[in-house]
Amino acid sequence: MQKKMRSGNNCVWRFGLLSVAMVWMALILPLAAAAAEHYDVTVERNVAAKMRDGVTLRADIYRPKAEGKFPVLLVRTPYDKTGSMGFGLRAAARGYAVIAQDVRGRFESEGEWYPFKNESQDGYDTVEWAAALPYSNGKVGMFGGSYVGATQFLAAIAKPPHLSGICPNVTASNYHDGWTYQGGAFEQWFNESWATGLAKNTMRRRLEAGGNAIGWTKILPLRGYPVLEAPESEGLAPYFTDWLAHPNYDDYWKQWSIEDHYAQVQVPVLSFAAWYDIFLGGSLKNFVRLKTEAGTEAAKRGQRLAVTVGGHAGQSSTGKVGAVEFGNKLPADLDEITLRWYDWLLKGEANGVEKEKPVKIFVMGKNEWRDEDDWPLARAKNTRYFLHSSGAANGLGGNGSLSTVAPADEKPDQYVYDPNDAVPTIGGPLCCGALPTGIGPEDQRPAEARSDVLVYTTPAFAKDTEVTGPVSLDLYVSSSAVDTDFTGMLVDVWPNGFAQNLTSGILRLRYRNSQEKPELANPGETYHIAVDLWSTSNVFLAGHKLRLEVSSSNFPRFDRNLNTGEEQARATRMIKATNVIYHDKAHPSALVVPVVP
Repeated sequence: MQKKMRSGNNCVWRFGLLSVAMVWMALILPLAAAAAEHYDVTVERNVAAKMRDGVTLRADIYRPKAEGKFPVLLVRTPYDKTGSMGFGLRAAARGYAVIAQDVRGRFESEGEWYPFKNESQDGYDTVEWAAALPYSNGKVGMFGGSYVGATQFLAAIAKPPHLSGICPNVTASNYHDGWTYQGGAFEQWFNESWATGLAKNTMRRRLEAGGNAIGWTKILPLRGYPVLEAPESEGLAPYFTDWLAHPNYDDYWKQWSIEDHYAQVQVPVLSFAAWYDIFLGGSLKNFVRLKTEAGTEAAKRGQRLAVTVGGHAGQSSTGKVGAVEFGNKLPADLDEITLRWYDWLLKGEANGVEKEKPVKIFVMGKNEWRDEDDWPLARAKNTRYFLHSSGAANGLGGNGSLSTVAPADEKPDQYVYDPNDAVPTIGGPLCCGALPTGIGPEDQRPAEARSDVLVYTTPAFAKDTEVTGPVSLDLYVSSSAVDTDFTGMLVDVWPNGFAQNLTSGILRLRYRNSQEKPELANPGETYHIAVDLWSTSNVFLAGHKLRLEVSSSNFPRFDRNLNTGEEQARATRMIKATNVIYHDKAHPSALVVPVVP
């Protein structure tokens, strides 16, 4: 059902539709047996639904070939509804009416495509239309991932009366921070690759509408006949330039921010997240905050979370993601988990879902699934690993170290950040497609060999040490520039030297106090900043080391800060910046990790 792009030996998720085949096979063991009922399936193509403004959206419908009324499972996608066929047939045979709809302006649906803009209104109208179909029992659940998760949340905050639950997979909480930007930096690789994929369908629609054989018949000479005239590219992806025009968190973003409207979500939510996923931060935030901020007590109590490995960074049937083998326990059947949850929620089946713990996480290192009472883990203890060096932590050959002992008098570390020679992205949370340097967990030693990357490492652990939960970087910094970036990366160093990235983050210095009101820095002034490295769950096995990398670029995942303080969208002038990290008694810079006893 999902569309895939090959990248090396990874199957990379293309824009986040649900998986169908060998994915998530062992998350809940034993899974409930297939439902006793099994229906033949009838399929209707391009069924029209008229929105309140007269625009017609079209859907494929898979439903039991039987009399009666059934709960509805709805997916609204910009990636071609035909990709939902596998899940549609499977769920319809199990007693659901499955509706797969092209969102406005995509594939077979009318209207103009603009991300996020129409999804609340169209989602509301589609849910209510689906609930009124003659074979619907009036209960509607939604499913899907990435942008398809956004269509669910944006529908939910519109509060359609017949929406009973949503199941968003690897999606965000805020389409500014954690989608288009992170820490104020532009998510360049994702934004450009995603917009390119979206624009292809828009271009095709224009092309099909543009042929004018009758109008061209009078053209002379005959060899001047155009056959096919290239469509106008103006306005092909206006949202991309709008994203660049709104680098701050302003009203453009607030109008459809999920986290600003949690009180309007009034249904239970089964959230799927993934380590190394580009939307990990938002997926976890949705679960954490909806537990206390959802609009009803039932919705607050109805929050569920499962965290796997990969997401947009790839998922395979073998358990290998990026360069790391996570073992045969990792793969599981996500579709079955979704259907089992809806069997309980929409059909009232007593299948044990209500008795299970609300959180399931895959613990890397140990490579096993674990049930938890909550997220973050209450028993995890935030532990500060302080940065140390004699002023030369540059690269693997430097003398940077980490320990739980606070620093005394120590020289600061510094490096020259040159935007014209940025630290390259090596793996990590990427979409949509891998870079030549990989995706997901990859060996970071090529980056650590650079002098503009500060490297701080603990001694080898004598026993297994688990880090599970939110990770942050507490830094005291200065720069010779009026604006620059600071990046952090948590790394698991294997006994053979392999440096596995776990999670990372970035902060654009002008956004150190607020993403709404940027403030340029005073060159040479010391600032106390926090860099959000999101979260992880990893056991550092005995003999492994914990490492922190600090630098000022991760390109092209994020755009390069040109250090001039000019508008990033239009700037071309670059200058070098000398950036300083302080770690002494007055400036105790530290990596903060949640250690599980």
